[in-house]
Amino acid sequence: MAEAHQAVAFQFTVTPEGIDLQLSHQALSEIYLSGVRSWKKRIIRLKNSVITGVYPASPSSWLFVVIAILATMYTRSDPSMGLIAKIQEHLPVSQSMSSQCQTVVSAVLFSTMLWLLLIFTMRLCLKQLLSYHRWMFESHGKMSNTTKVWVALVRIFSGRKPLLYSYQGSLPNLPLPTIKDTVKRYLESVRPLMDDTKYESTNKLAEEFLGSLGNRLQWYLKLKSLWAANYVSDWWEEYVYLRGRSPIMVNSNYYGMDFLFVTPTPIQAARAGNSIHAFFLYRRKLNKEEIKPSRIPGTVIPLCAAQCERIFNTTRTPGEETDVLQHWQDSDYIAVYHRGRYFRLWVYQAGRLLSPREIEFQIQRILDDPSPPSEGEAHLGALTAGDRIPWAKARTNFFSTGLNKRSLDCIEKSAFFVTLDDDEQGMMGDDPAASLDNYAKSLLHGKCYDRWFDKSFSMVFYKNGKCGINAEHSWADAPVLAHVWEYALATDSFQLGYNTEGHCKGEVDSSLPKPQKLNWEISPECEEQISMSLEVAQKLADDIDFHVFSFQEFGKGRVKKCRISPDAFIQLTLQLAYFREQGNFCLTYEASMTRLFREGRTETVRSCSNESSAFVRAFEGGEAPEVCRRLFRAASEKHQLLYRLAMTGSGIDRHLFCLYVVSKYLGVESPFLKEVLSEPWRLSTSQTAVQQVELFDLVNYPEYISCGGGFGPVADDGYGVSYSLVGENMINFHISCKHSCPQTDAHKFGCQIKKALHDILYLLSGAQPEPKKSEACRPEVKKDQ
Repeated sequence: MAEAHQAVAFQFTVTPEGIDLQLSHQALSEIYLSGVRSWKKRIIRLKNSVITGVYPASPSSWLFVVIAILATMYTRSDPSMGLIAKIQEHLPVSQSMSSQCQTVVSAVLFSTMLWLLLIFTMRLCLKQLLSYHRWMFESHGKMSNTTKVWVALVRIFSGRKPLLYSYQGSLPNLPLPTIKDTVKRYLESVRPLMDDTKYESTNKLAEEFLGSLGNRLQWYLKLKSLWAANYVSDWWEEYVYLRGRSPIMVNSNYYGMDFLFVTPTPIQAARAGNSIHAFFLYRRKLNKEEIKPSRIPGTVIPLCAAQCERIFNTTRTPGEETDVLQHWQDSDYIAVYHRGRYFRLWVYQAGRLLSPREIEFQIQRILDDPSPPSEGEAHLGALTAGDRIPWAKARTNFFSTGLNKRSLDCIEKSAFFVTLDDDEQGMMGDDPAASLDNYAKSLLHGKCYDRWFDKSFSMVFYKNGKCGINAEHSWADAPVLAHVWEYALATDSFQLGYNTEGHCKGEVDSSLPKPQKLNWEISPECEEQISMSLEVAQKLADDIDFHVFSFQEFGKGRVKKCRISPDAFIQLTLQLAYFREQGNFCLTYEASMTRLFREGRTETVRSCSNESSAFVRAFEGGEAPEVCRRLFRAASEKHQLLYRLAMTGSGIDRHLFCLYVVSKYLGVESPFLKEVLSEPWRLSTSQTAVQQVELFDLVNYPEYISCGGGFGPVADDGYGVSYSLVGENMINFHISCKHSCPQTDAHKFGCQIKKALHDILYLLSGAQPEPKKSEACRPEVKKDQ
């Protein structure tokens, strides 16, 4: 237990001559430097709190106001209109304070109050300005005079050099739509999915709901919207995510892939060294709030950054009724899994972050460690992959005291989790298309016991240098983690780099303490529960069918030349592909964000509309091309309208969901709401957008392209489809479904998507895209920098 001895600052021995005290100067130095680092972080947080608290003003503006007031008083004017004199009257009279000094103190107090009033006014003005959303509904390239003035005012009131959280206090609250509008939009959305009889029945339920229970539920929701910054987010996090009792593996988590066509180094430990270092560089910027606030691309409109607070040092802990998200202010280490063993790897030494080369050295130590797993340790992670109630009970019974609790704490309190996988993944071998499918499955669920699915995110490093990321969903949505992932990929390849041998650059301090192997005392009863959780998780994982492909016949560049929204183009493609395969339409979920509002997360865009179904039926029915083009453009415009309504707080599903939650609190039943929330999402879709385009040079380094990420199917008889539009000429698709459903097949659906893409482009442009060699067969290259 050398690591344990190194952690002791002093030792003493009782001898006949007295007490022999031995101090460890190295340990004391570590304690001192750790304390210094901790205090530095506290000071930075305090400074940032002050700067964010007075935004859009700055702390230095207080001095300007004070000097301006004092200078005005020097000219024998009274800018306070008597208020300074009133303040002076109520100041405690002190024998040591002259009349002139009292006047100065009163003026400073008045200046401070004036300064705070100005800050409040500016923040209120900015909040009102950010509540204006008409600009989003204007035609592309046509900006009204009102919007031009609005943009100028937003720039003026936004201040200079905002920190990450500077806009939080100025973001508007999520508006509550009227219940009549929401129900009306809902009925319109389900019309293409129902025959006349079913629609009349649903319409009758809706009318009864509006005439009786609906207004009562809406009244309670109005109270919450007035009191809370966001009337949806807390209930959404709790009831959709944390109260779910089924496995979070596959059902809730998602993944992100590495570069598609290049592996920066074939050395597993080196890739881990650079990537882990890059993640901690990002965390340092996050703690200092040096990351620029996210904005809607091409605009000055900020997005809510609240989800960024829980990226690191966060774990979802199981409970019998509901799980709990736990977040710690700091963590100096990561938890690492390799061949059935868990390690704690410290990434700070003497108060400094280890270099990439030093992290590589430590990772290699873990890879070379010959020690076997403890009894029952190898499959321990399966507890996080199975049902939540058995895991909660096992955690209470077997991990609440002693050695097991200390080891579990090490994992849960780590900055994030790392898996060193012995498999090779990526686009490789004789069948690169199939290898991408296996890569996706590995990232989503692995072997069901070699990930810690409760951590906010887990990094996976494969034997051939490929890597990926797996994320728990409750703490944040995919764009937040994608922002970190883009930074890590770009920093790894373009800033840190590798030497000619493929190792990380820099030198190694050979005196670094070895990573600490965690020990466990797993009882036979606990092993039995681990085996049962693994059985549940393995059955779920084996049922998942994945197909990942990169479509490069054309991309968003060609679509935009047709004056069509690329996202609308893809969504209508999916509608056509699904109809061709299934012969009907289905309830379709497209994730949209509501981060224009404080604490905003997501809203649903119901992509299957009357207009989209009319286009598909006409196209499949052999209507004239002119008719189909007109219907397609009408469907595209409708989709854009639905997306904008969802982004601006006028969606359908979150409002109905909250009404349902209120009804449960009140103990009343609503047949209408029950029907709404029981409808399955057989086509669940999401776009993964590249947020930091400036980090990647796709012109000079076109091979440095991530394949995006994906997720499991939402419905047992449905599809999960994630897509990303990369550059101007690539669209990546991740399709998932279940083998157990005979009506679904990820590969067949992928073929339908490819055909629909070609058919719709031909309809719009009248010309087939130039044939290209399938990029799925492009050989992958490994590059050492």
